[in-house]
Amino acid sequence: MGTAAEMTPPGLGLTWSLRGRGPEDVPVLGDPGPPDGRPTGPATGRGVRVCVVDSGVERDHPLVGDLAASWVVVKDGESGAITVEPTTTGDTCGHGTACAGIIRRTAPECEIHSVRVLGERFSGTGDVLMAGLRWAVEQRFDVVNLSLSTTRTRFAQELHALADSAYFARTVIVASAHNTPVESFPWRFASVISVGSHQEDDPDLHLYNPRPPVEFFGPGQNVSVPWLGGRTIRTTGNSFATPYVAGLCARILSAHPRMTAFQLKNALYLSAANVRHEPSPSRPRPATAPGDTGDDHHGSEN
Repeated sequence: MGTAAEMTPPGLGLTWSLRGRGPEDVPVLGDPGPPDGRPTGPATGRGVRVCVVDSGVERDHPLVGDLAASWVVVKDGESGAITVEPTTTGDTCGHGTACAGIIRRTAPECEIHSVRVLGERFSGTGDVLMAGLRWAVEQRFDVVNLSLSTTRTRFAQELHALADSAYFARTVIVASAHNTPVESFPWRFASVISVGSHQEDDPDLHLYNPRPPVEFFGPGQNVSVPWLGGRTIRTTGNSFATPYVAGLCARILSAHPRMTAFQLKNALYLSAANVRHEPSPSRPRPATAPGDTGDDHHGSEN
C-alpha cells in the first residue's frame, strides 16, 4: 500500500508556502460547477467511476445492472499480510448490493466497482477496511461510497491522513455516520462528505445539517433496497442514505467533471431542500463575543 507522500504527483511534493513561484507555476484547470447546485444538461453519472467499499455486490442483480469490476481484501492468517485481489464471489451479506443499487437508481449510467472488506454477518476488521479504502483512493476513483465506519481509535490518525489525501486527489469519499451516537471514523472528518438519514417520504430529497457532526441527510429510513438473490427488502439506516448522496455526486460530476470535493459539498448544500436562497442582508454578519461559544461546540472531540 502506498503512503500519502507516494500518492503525491511526481515533482510536486508537499507545498507549505509559495516561495520563488507565482500563480503561473501552480495552474489549475477548474469548473465553476452548477450555480444552484443542480447540474446543467444531462447528468446521469456517465463517465464517473464509483467504488463501493463494502460486503461485495451481487452480480446480475436486476436493480444493480452491470458491475465494472470486483475486488476483495484478503488477509493472510499466518503472516497477517493484506492484499487486494480480483474476485467473482459477489456479496457476502447483502449490504453492498443494497448500496450499489441505490447508486444505480440515482446515477444510472455511472460505472460501479466493488471492493469487499466485509464477510458474512457484516463481520470485518479495521485493518481490512483501511486497506480496502486506501486501495480505492490509490486507484483514483471519482467517488467512493463507504457505508461503514470503525470505532477503533488506533485507525483514526491513518484514516484522517488517507481522507485528506483523497480530498486533494479529487477522490470524493462519501461516508456514513454511525447509526448510534458513538465515536467512529472516517465520517467525522471534514475532508469527507458525511451522511445521515432522514424520514421524509420524498426519495429524491436531501437536507443540509447546520449543526455538527453529520453534514447531510438523505433518504434512508424504511427504504426499499436490492438484496441477495435478486430480491428487495425494506430497511433503515444511515448506510442507505449514503449511496444516495454518492449517486448525487456522480450525477454532478458527470456534467461538471473538474469539480473538486469542496465544490461538490457546496453543490449539495445549494441543492438541499431546506436551504433557502434569499438576498444577503445589508447588516454585518453577527460575531461571537470573546469567550462565548455556541452549543454546537459543547462536548465535541476532534
